[in-house]
Amino acid sequence: MPGHASVVRTTSALGAAIAVAVGLAACGGIVNREPNLIAGKTAFVEKCGACHTLNRAGTTGVSGPNLDAAFQQSIAAGMKRSTVEGVVHKQIEIPLRRSQMDPQTLKPTLSMPAKLVKGDLAHDVAAYVASAAAKSGEDAGRLADIGAKKATESTKAENGVLSIPTDPGGSLSYQFASATAPAGQIKIESKNDSNIPHDIAVEGNGVNDKGEVVQGGGTSEIDVDLQPGDYTFYCSVPGHREGGMEGKLTVQ
Repeated sequence: MPGHASVVRTTSALGAAIAVAVGLAACGGIVNREPNLIAGKTAFVEKCGACHTLNRAGTTGVSGPNLDAAFQQSIAAGMKRSTVEGVVHKQIEIPLRRSQMDPQTLKPTLSMPAKLVKGDLAHDVAAYVASAAAKSGEDAGRLADIGAKKATESTKAENGVLSIPTDPGGSLSYQFASATAPAGQIKIESKNDSNIPHDIAVEGNGVNDKGEVVQGGGTSEIDVDLQPGDYTFYCSVPGHREGGMEGKLTVQ
């Protein structure tokens, strides 16, 4: 999990850019249309929630700035929500560059892809974030039905296969919070219908194995020989386990 200093640097980087983005937003970042907050929240959860924490959206990503914390002080000091909207929209168009390396290619990466959402939808996402950032409580009305949901149910292995699919909406969650399996050789598989990359990994009692990272309908799987005891299944993509993507596996 990123340490306190890393979180401070990430949030400070966004804070440092706010002053610049405010000026850019004043140059015409907001279109003359009523934003669709339903569409904005839906797209935020699907496209942004794996990297950003936003309390009202139920997202818990840690690899990008915590949007509640990033705007809390500015909003408390009097920053208008319309200004926050402009800042967020500008960051969607031109994301901040960070000194971060892809662990596989060892090449510099962006904190997020440019124009992850486009056109009117980008304005909808920005408007939703502006309406929700640094607010306590929960969304009301139709907005309350949208958001990242954490799993609470359990599943069990059948015919030597344990299926633990990911949340299809893109949140940092599997569809099950816990699982049980008999001791011995077992295949653990995780289908990922979302466009956010995930895998399935398991550790405990001397076992430490992980499957391929997949997205868009792919299935990550591992074959392991498990002894009786407690294990943890999780996603090994950086930041995902830290954001809560893990569960308990009990082998009997």
